[in-house]
Amino acid sequence: MIMLDAEAVAARLPWDALEQALRAMFLDGCSAPLRHRHGLADGTLLLMPAWTAGGHTGVKIVHVMPGNTALRLPSVHAAYLLSDGNTGQPLAMLDGGALTDRRTAGASVLAAGYLARPDSRRLLILGAGRVAHALAEAYAHRFDLTDIALWSPSGTSARRLAASLAATGLPARAVASSDPTGHDIVAAATLSTTPLITADAVAPGTHIDLIGAFRPDMREADAALLARATLVVDTRAGAMAEAGDILQAIAEGAITAAHVVAELADLCRATHPGRRTAQEITIFKSVGWAGEDLAAAILAVTPVDKSVGEV
Repeated sequence: MIMLDAEAVAARLPWDALEQALRAMFLDGCSAPLRHRHGLADGTLLLMPAWTAGGHTGVKIVHVMPGNTALRLPSVHAAYLLSDGNTGQPLAMLDGGALTDRRTAGASVLAAGYLARPDSRRLLILGAGRVAHALAEAYAHRFDLTDIALWSPSGTSARRLAASLAATGLPARAVASSDPTGHDIVAAATLSTTPLITADAVAPGTHIDLIGAFRPDMREADAALLARATLVVDTRAGAMAEAGDILQAIAEGAITAAHVVAELADLCRATHPGRRTAQEITIFKSVGWAGEDLAAAILAVTPVDKSVGEV
């Protein structure tokens, strides 16, 4: 069994290959139950299994431990175990954080290829954590961006991330406001429980990428914006169980479940056209699908690069 740390995982998941692997998984499908959530004395244990018939099995194990902040440790730790689906033999243990960051950004950009305007040049990212870093890199790889604006509540983390991205040659800068005016794509990766993006502030033609609200009590966009937009989700099952933006908009009577016009798989299979006009507002809402983790893990170890070795 090989062991891949965060650096090795990132190196084995280049954006083009990752997007192709994710598209193939959405096209072909896999068995992926909704994530298991278990309360611990001081946190939460999440389990995300997925498997393909005669192929691979995988499970992501996530510990969310808020008390770690006082210990100066990350509050989230994750690992991914990939096994042979026929024999059950463990094949690899991968850093779950890096795997999640890359596959999350990869799925967003895969969806944006169908939903954002091809001439999109200006990106606004709300949030400045690890997922935001991956989003900036993935979007810059997929679109010819001239501006990457970064916002965070305090501003400190946005300035730090902007400096890091700019040092690699990306056109990144920190901004003081979360106002989406003037941006072609707005990607939100926060833990907000109140809307950061409102319908009255979003111009026609904008693509909105909602990533952070992965619990029913969280939201990054208001109900009016969802009602105004073409709404696509990663999976209906996940969205209807966990997507706070959608569940709260339904509870408020702004939309019904039927307002979700497609899953990402429908775009990949061309059973939904994606963006239809330049003036259309589009939204991709994701809560994470275990099939994405499985696709990324398989890509990371196939073929195994012996030069990387074990860590």
